[in-house]
Formats: sequence, C-alpha cells, structure tokens
Amino acid sequence: MKIDLPYGKDGVMDVVIPEHVPVKFLEANDVDIGNEDDNIKNSILNPINSKGFAEFLDNAGKVLVIVNDATRPTPTARVLDVIFEDLSRTDYNFIIATGVHRGPSEEEFVQIFGDYYSRIRERIIVHDAKKEEDMVFLGNSTNGTPMYVNKAGVEADKIIIISSVEPHYFAGYTGGRKSFLPGIAGYKTVEANHKLALVPEAKALALTGNPVHEDMIDAIKTVKQEIFSIMTVLDKHHKVYAACSGQINDSFHAAIDRANEVFAAPLKEKADIVVSVVKFPQDIDLYQAQKGIDNAKLALKQDGIMILVAKCRCGIGGKAFADLLGSCDTPKAALDKIEQGYVLGYHKAAKMAEIGLWAQMWAVTDVEPDVISKLFITPFQDLQTALDRAFEEKGKEASLLFLMDGGLTVPMVT
Repeated sequence: MKIDLPYGKDGVMDVVIPEHVPVKFLEANDVDIGNEDDNIKNSILNPINSKGFAEFLDNAGKVLVIVNDATRPTPTARVLDVIFEDLSRTDYNFIIATGVHRGPSEEEFVQIFGDYYSRIRERIIVHDAKKEEDMVFLGNSTNGTPMYVNKAGVEADKIIIISSVEPHYFAGYTGGRKSFLPGIAGYKTVEANHKLALVPEAKALALTGNPVHEDMIDAIKTVKQEIFSIMTVLDKHHKVYAACSGQINDSFHAAIDRANEVFAAPLKEKADIVVSVVKFPQDIDLYQAQKGIDNAKLALKQDGIMILVAKCRCGIGGKAFADLLGSCDTPKAALDKIEQGYVLGYHKAAKMAEIGLWAQMWAVTDVEPDVISKLFITPFQDLQTALDRAFEEKGKEASLLFLMDGGLTVPMVT
C-alpha cells in the first residue's frame, strides 16, 4: 500500500506499507460544509446575545480588530470580505495576536490578510509581549496572574475579534478568550498563565476545572469595552464549516459544539505505532508541531512508538523548552528541573517529557538531527526508514495508525 502524506505547504511524503500490516487512519470527521461565505455571513447577521454588527459599529470611535497570527488557519480575509465595508467607515486598526510568537513575515501578512494587506498595512499593530512600555496593568486574576495587556486593547472604544475554534492541548480550545490571553497579553501574564498548564486538568477538550481556561476567562472580565466576536470552525480541509458571532463567551461556546463535531475523532483501540502528520501552517516549527505529539499520545499504546511528520520550516521555535530538554539526560530529570522553577516554555517541555517516560518519540522534520535528538526525539530523514525501523522493534504484527491532522484531531477512545 502506497500512502501519500502532506509535508509542508505543497510537498508530499510517500511511504509504502506491506499488505499484511493492519493500517488504520484517523482524521477529523467528515462534515457537510454548505456555502462557506454564507456560513460566515449568516453568523454575523444573526449574532448570539449581541446587537447587530452595523449597530455595534454605530458611533464606534476607535475600533480594534484582533486577528490571529500565521500559526493558525483562521480565514481572516474571508471574514473581512463580509465586514470590511462597514469597518472601513470607522477609525480602525488591526492587532496581530502573536502572544509570545514572533511577528509575521511579509509572506505571512499576506497569508493572514490576503488582498486586504496592501490596503490596511499602515493600520496593523504587531503585538510584542516583551515591550513592557506597550502594556497596561489591569489587576490580578483569581489564580494570581498579573493581567498586563497591550495598550491598544485598552485605548480602543470597541473591539472585534476574528478567530477560529479548535482543540488545544492545554487550554482546552483555541478561540474566544485566547485572543486576549495570550493573544495581546504581556510576557509576564502569559508566563504565569502557561505555568498552570503543568497540571493534568489542562488538556484538550477540557474547560471545567482547567485552570488555564479559567485564568483566560478572568482576563476577559477585565475588558470593559464592547466586543463583537467572530469565531470560525474549519473542517479537516480548512474549509469554513461553521461560524458563530456575537457575545464573546456565548459565541465561543457555540463554536465549541461545532468544533467537537469535526475534531473529536472516535477510536476503538490504541496502536503500537502512531504516525502523527502536522499540516501547514501548524508545521511552522517544533514548538507548534508539538501539538501533534500531544494529541497522538491519546492513540498510542504503552511502550509504543510515535512518529511526528512535520516540516518545521522555521526550526525549533521556542528556545526555553529546547534548552531545558537539551540540558537533561532523561525525561524524568527534565520534569524534576521544571519543579524547581518555571520559565515560559517549560509547559511544552513537560508535556513532551511526560510522554518520554512511557513511549518513544521519533520525528521526520527539516530540523537538524543533532538539534532535535537532544529533545528525546529520534530523528529520521524520511518516513519509510522510520516505519521500517519501528516494525523491526515492535514486530511484524504491530498495529499502525496514521493521525492525519495531528495538530488538531483529538483521538477519543470509545
């Protein structure tokens, strides 16, 4: 059996599987898309617990539009097709909710805004969490997180959020409140919030009892301006399955219901070998592609082998988590070091180290082998070699599962 897998934006990686091998494929569920533009337009025309969009913009003053960076497939330009005519009559600016990511490249600006970029480029603010002079303190959360937020969010009279909702490995889901924290929050705020990801309750699809999510909700409560939220839900082909607009928390929860229909994938039995394919744009670096590792663990048997397939075109991504893992001889030593003191990025290291205690992590990426091998990940130049080696270790009768969109699909053993 010859299988072609996506690798990077336009690339393909193929692998041949012997006929006797029991192969399963797990991916996001098939859903009826309908008309994508109508899905967006109808949600904006029929907002949840909110005034209509045109009325929202009446006498708006300064309007700030918060949008995702290039690590998310959010269809920002398609949303602008619906709202830009009304928005252009106001005093508007955009802010890229980078969190602690780097700012976009020119190519990535076009990826985000499409044809609108040339028209609005002078109105775009790129959030930089480390620029303390741009942050305003709004108080402490219930968990004690100091709430610093970009002053652009405080100075605006009204706020529009354009985002997408999909599972997130420790916040439960992306979208909604995440546009503020970590989206336009200060570095100290993000660090304190992400430290909460070290607890077991911080996991994909979980909101109740998840301290990361609860902290983010506290952040939203400090925002006094009116917000019009536009939450999109994409299918496995990045088509717009649904959109939910209006009040920020209500539209977020409505979008969650639709996201679960797509991304919560039922699975009868775990596998000995799991190949997790992380697609563009989440394959930007290992820091982002790690989501494919964390989701894949839910489909992997004890002592199994997980193989990440992700281009990681920008390398490792986060320095802190890589430095931590690289400084330790074993996953247990890494976890012990994290307990001694938290630095932003260590939550990523902890999630990886926890898997390293009970399974093997292998990877096919563009990251230099001597770099990735320091992170308890065995590098391979191609998937064929990795799979051949995996069957040598696990035996010819080992079960094999391909997680076809590992960064977003959450296996649910039934």
